[in-house]
Amino acid sequence: MTTSPDRPVPEPAGDADTVRTDLLQFLAKHTGRDWAADADVFGNGGLSSIFAMELVVHLERTYGIAIRGADLRMDNFRTVRRMGSLVERLRQPAPGGSGA
Repeated sequence: MTTSPDRPVPEPAGDADTVRTDLLQFLAKHTGRDWAADADVFGNGGLSSIFAMELVVHLERTYGIAIRGADLRMDNFRTVRRMGSLVERLRQPAPGGSGA
């Protein structure tokens, strides 16, 4: 399989702080406003549930993870801090196996 120039292979993401910084920049770029790491991005006139799907795609492509099943709960996407924790957890190897 070849890599398309418009869809690069994700590079290994940095630590939790780097993930949070990257997510804050992504949100600022796509919403035109700055966010705090603990701000509820979907509360009080924040982002729509449709934007949550954009976040899922961004996280999967950027960090080389697959967000499935119970991990698709809105609570995992409410704050940048929660999204960072989700990324960190999903980047961990599956216990007792190869993760297939």
